[in-house]
Amino acid sequence: MMGAGHIHEAACWAHVRRKFYEIHVAQASPIVAEALSRIAALYEVESRIRGQPPGSRRQTRQQHALPIVNDLHDWLYQTLIQVSSKSELAGGIRYALARWTALSRYLADGELEIDNNAAERALPAVALGRKNYLFPGSNAGGESAAAMYSLIGMAKLNGLDPMAYLRDILACITDHPVNQIDKLLPWHWAQQEQRTRLAA
Repeated sequence: MMGAGHIHEAACWAHVRRKFYEIHVAQASPIVAEALSRIAALYEVESRIRGQPPGSRRQTRQQHALPIVNDLHDWLYQTLIQVSSKSELAGGIRYALARWTALSRYLADGELEIDNNAAERALPAVALGRKNYLFPGSNAGGESAAAMYSLIGMAKLNGLDPMAYLRDILACITDHPVNQIDKLLPWHWAQQEQRTRLAA
């Protein structure tokens, strides 16, 4: 997350959940189950606002997720005092509390996600192709390839067929006004395609 020339960390709730889940698998306990249940409540809020505009997401998070996050912070702090400091549970709690500001950042910004799962799912394609990307021929070739991979990735994230999306925008981009280039981005293109289908 960037603002006023500064970069701010936004931490991933999936990583926090994973810590508690691993402990739960190894040794189920009511305390760990409670932590997982509270984190699940945050994801339930996210499931209701998926795909909504940033302002609406932020408003819902402030109203419904913020109280859960505040209660969870207090509960984790009190629980940490009660459990063995050398236990895996204490380690999981300290992991969450040490990142609390970054974990809470998504609540105030509707453009942020609760976790970075989408980015992590996209990484295997980069890892698989890294040898092919090593020598693109020139800096300009590398930049062009990066732009294409970004467009393909964004199309996939928006549930589009990347080939259909690219075929369409490449066919019309030469005549498209440069000051309206944002209308060719995947989310706008998808809305236009849906309107075209409904009108047909």
